[in-house]
Amino acid sequence: MSDTKAQLPDKLYFKIGEVATIVGVEPYVLRYWESEFSGVRPSKTGSKHRLYRRRDVETLLQIKRLLHDERFTIEGARKRLKSLQKEERRQPELPLEDRTYRTILVQLRKELESLHRLLT
Repeated sequence: MSDTKAQLPDKLYFKIGEVATIVGVEPYVLRYWESEFSGVRPSKTGSKHRLYRRRDVETLLQIKRLLHDERFTIEGARKRLKSLQKEERRQPELPLEDRTYRTILVQLRKELESLHRLLT
C-alpha cells in the first residue's frame, strides 16, 4: 500500500475522472462503491462535482485490491476494510515515557506563560 501512496500525485483533491484513471475503473464504478462503502465520501462542489480527498483515493485503491485481486465479495471487502481501518487507528506505542512528555509539556507551558506576560 505504501508503494501505491507514493504513486499518487501530491494533491489535496482529485476529480472523479482523475480518480477513475488512478484506480483503473470507470467513474460509474466509483459512484457505486461510494454507495456500498461508508469510508468513501467525496465532498461536492456547488455544481455537484465530486472532489475526492487523498484518503478517499487510498481507500478506493484498497477496495479495488480487495474486490479484484483478492476476490472478496462486496460484504467481505466491507468487513475487511473496516478491520484494516481499525488496525490503522490504533495508536502506536510512544517511544518516550509519559513522564518525559509531561516534563516537556510543563516546560512548554511555563515558556508560553512567560511569553504571554512579556506581550501583555
